[in-house]
Amino acid sequence: MKLDSFPWTKLENFEPFCILHTTRQPQCIQTVVVSAIKTTTIQRQQRHRHSKKMAASTSLSTHPMIPIFVAFLLVFASSVSPALSLPALVSDSGSRLLANQTFRPSKEVLRLRRANAYLKKINKPAVKTIQSPDGDVIHCVLSHLQPAFDHPELKGKKPLDPPERPRSNETRETVAESYQLWTDSGESCPEGTVPIRRTTVKDVLRASSVNRFGRKLRRHVRRDSTGSGHEHAVVFVNGDQYFGAKASINVWSPQVTSEYEFSLSQIWVISGSFGNDLNTIEAGWQVSPDLYGDGYPRFFTYWTTDAYQATGCYNLLCSGFVQTNNKIAIGAAISPRSSYNGRQFDIGLTVWKDPKHGNWWLEYGSGLLVGYWPAFLFSHLRSHASMVQFGGEIVNSRSAGYHTSTQMGSGHFADEGFGKASYFRNLQVVDWDNNLLPLTNLHLLADHPNCYNIRQGRNNVWGTYFYYGGPGRNVRCP
Repeated sequence: MKLDSFPWTKLENFEPFCILHTTRQPQCIQTVVVSAIKTTTIQRQQRHRHSKKMAASTSLSTHPMIPIFVAFLLVFASSVSPALSLPALVSDSGSRLLANQTFRPSKEVLRLRRANAYLKKINKPAVKTIQSPDGDVIHCVLSHLQPAFDHPELKGKKPLDPPERPRSNETRETVAESYQLWTDSGESCPEGTVPIRRTTVKDVLRASSVNRFGRKLRRHVRRDSTGSGHEHAVVFVNGDQYFGAKASINVWSPQVTSEYEFSLSQIWVISGSFGNDLNTIEAGWQVSPDLYGDGYPRFFTYWTTDAYQATGCYNLLCSGFVQTNNKIAIGAAISPRSSYNGRQFDIGLTVWKDPKHGNWWLEYGSGLLVGYWPAFLFSHLRSHASMVQFGGEIVNSRSAGYHTSTQMGSGHFADEGFGKASYFRNLQVVDWDNNLLPLTNLHLLADHPNCYNIRQGRNNVWGTYFYYGGPGRNVRCP
């Protein structure tokens, strides 16, 4: 029997149609559906006129569409089967979605898979979950299950007991301290757990890549702190061996005008040659829309052993810092915050090297031990620091073709003083014998003083202090 004796094989006014595969280019399938419909219509008319004479013939042609639908279903099934075989992806809300529902390009699908794999690793099982008023979700995680213990050097171990604190002769602080917004409801994490801010898919996908999420941009670091696009107003000491640092840092909510910029105020503990072997330990507060997705000032930590290249991260976003406290969430929003001509709030931070075990510990406020950076993370800092730096830093991306309007500190120049300009007070360093000492041979640096400046002073209440900051772009800072 000839192939063209079957009516559904005749091609009349044929036009191909295309089926979209999620993993390949659109494929055009030559189909005979249009022709088959026309042929079937003619057959029905003939059967109506000759129903009696052609009874036997029509009995054989009663269902001419069956082969057509079978062929069409086979083509359709082959077109959707690649999509059905794709694994489900987890959205930011936690729901499971098939990848082909939004027809994402393969690169985007791969990036989302990597983000979900990273989140599965970093977001540990919680024994309790706390909803913060700012939208954060705080997970109370068993202390031995926190990200730090994924590190080969820490697997199977538990957090260390508190070390001896540095000795000090300073007077009690009088300015109100800031804590964190998530604790305002009265909720807290149980003993034996640590509070960890939940990282979301949106957080990860804002980064330039999944591998760079939670890390500072690679940049050349110079001894005077200047880096491409980064501007500072800082004080620093060097030329000696340092085993820690302490300061109280005024907390504000500076405006950050680009999602790719940030504004921070912090302590740097530094060692190395200021090349690729630079070691730093950093702690303070920052506003970073790129990292957190909002404009809140947040308590943060950072560390690196290779000048921000491959090692280290913010907060608990990699294996490194070991948290020991159930009251402070690293990366959570600070509350309350200072206001212009209003009440002033600050956070006290101390970083020091435990004389017994060599780990670098972090204290928040009056006596809250946050945790420690294990000594094995570092090369030069296993011994001591060669420089300590305090102050503000912003990123100036010049995205609009001129200097950014991102603010540093309060957004006002140092000359305005208390209640208007941001400050650091009670600056101290830790010596080899675990004593807190006032700073000597202090150096001041403002990369662009017409944009952000700094003024240092000393008195009996605040010890060594300085005001710093500025508005960024203005008539003298084009």
